[in-house]
Amino acid sequence: MKRQAYQPILITDAPRSQDDQLNSRQKRYVLMMAIRVACLVAGAILVGAKAPLLWLWLPLCALGMVLVPWLAVLLANDRPPKEEHRLANRFQNRRREEPAPTALTAEENPHKIIDAEP
Repeated sequence: MKRQAYQPILITDAPRSQDDQLNSRQKRYVLMMAIRVACLVAGAILVGAKAPLLWLWLPLCALGMVLVPWLAVLLANDRPPKEEHRLANRFQNRRREEPAPTALTAEENPHKIIDAEP
């Protein structure tokens, strides 16, 4: 049997810590909520100043105030993507290690139904 070469685990392949992931998600959430507040303030200023093309800008601000919080919650709860090859490697290794199944003969089959004569 051929031995596999030693493959060291590199620290750069290690996933980010849970604290780092949480910190980056919290920063992203706060940034997106700041964008929502900016949309709210911009909408209030546009209405108060009776800006031209208000019919265009006000729906855009309202859309930002509705969609941005929804996206912020989705992204804040998002986990980092899983490695694509992780499951594939497990199945491939298992296939290599397990021998091919063999068929049992009638004498070896413990579940063979035997017709009993009365």
